[in-house]
Amino acid sequence: MSSNIDLKTKKILITGAHGFLGKHLVRNLLEKRNVPKENLFLPAFQDLDLTKWENCQKVVEGQDIVIHLAAKVGGIGANKEKPGEFFYDNIMMGVQLIEAARQAGVEKFTALGTICVYPKFTSVPFKEQDLWNGYPEETNAPYGLAKKMLLVQSQAYRQQYGFNSIFLMPVNMYGPEDNFDPKSSHVIPALIKKVSEAKKEGRDYIEAWGTGKPTREFLYVEDGAEGIISATERYDKPEPINLGSEMEISIKDLVELICNLMNFKGQIRWDSSKPDGQPRRCLDVSKAEKEFGFKAKVDFEQGLKKTIQWYEK
Repeated sequence: MSSNIDLKTKKILITGAHGFLGKHLVRNLLEKRNVPKENLFLPAFQDLDLTKWENCQKVVEGQDIVIHLAAKVGGIGANKEKPGEFFYDNIMMGVQLIEAARQAGVEKFTALGTICVYPKFTSVPFKEQDLWNGYPEETNAPYGLAKKMLLVQSQAYRQQYGFNSIFLMPVNMYGPEDNFDPKSSHVIPALIKKVSEAKKEGRDYIEAWGTGKPTREFLYVEDGAEGIISATERYDKPEPINLGSEMEISIKDLVELICNLMNFKGQIRWDSSKPDGQPRRCLDVSKAEKEFGFKAKVDFEQGLKKTIQWYEK
């Protein structure tokens, strides 16, 4: 029953529009989809805290489509430090926003999940049907499970109310305009910042967390934005969908690649007292291609170069 929604004719609410992914998604809608600017509602977190019910009611009023990107997110350190906040803020925003959207008669809701919803030990590549085969990795379980409840809610609302809500599970995104704050950034921006500062300060080493053994998959943010928009236009089913790039790289190889691209010849010191997180991450992304024709385009090394250039500027 896949219908192709013409976004140009719709009023679209984007939560988290001023964040890293949000900026790229808005740009795609304006430049590639030619959505009129006045059709986009882009509230900032400072003005409307979506953990409050009345704000959720306010933002969905008169909207046709909701793309819910807003989230409290961070790397392993932030997840370990604030598990309660990560659980509460993410679940309250999502659950209330979906309910408010249903009450307001919103035509379609795109809920953004995360790769952290998968069990800690999942056979690689991760397939959507393995989602419930175990508990998520402990360091990010509160965040992952809060997001996972939006899938349960989406499916329940579709069943009971015929509400068209879809659930996407992207891998870590990276690219220009990423969050480089060491307290909350993910691995790629954190490493770029470390190498850049070591070079500036003339240090001949950097410190990296963990053992370097775990693997990760990364998606260039422009590809990620395209995947989310394509799904919003063309995907209308209850099953969750992976969004990724089909690449897998160990943290050790990632650190070496970034050092190499930034021309840093120093030593890498591994702090194995710090957590590694999930042992492996790599998605099966065949479903996204089959259902709405999405395939990542940007080569990982090219994407890294663009991210480094942006940061160094």
